[in-house]
Amino acid sequence: MHMTRRSTLTAAGAAGLALVAGISAAHAEPHPEIRAAINALEKAKFDLEHAAHDFGGHRVEAIGAIDRALEQLRLALKYDR
Repeated sequence: MHMTRRSTLTAAGAAGLALVAGISAAHAEPHPEIRAAINALEKAKFDLEHAAHDFGGHRVEAIGAIDRALEQLRLALKYDR
């Protein structure tokens, strides 16, 4: 009888872990590549904003391009909802 109760508790524990894993998977980021691109662009923008030179206006132009890219990536994530 003791083994049966222990087996039942083990099975219940395993089912609980499976449920938690399923919930975690359901809440996992659906587009990790887009999030990674956003993070990389935000880092690049920070680096450019703190660059020592203007580079003939190209630095400012690059920051603008990053802003436009970030906007598009964020719109893409909203579109997928």
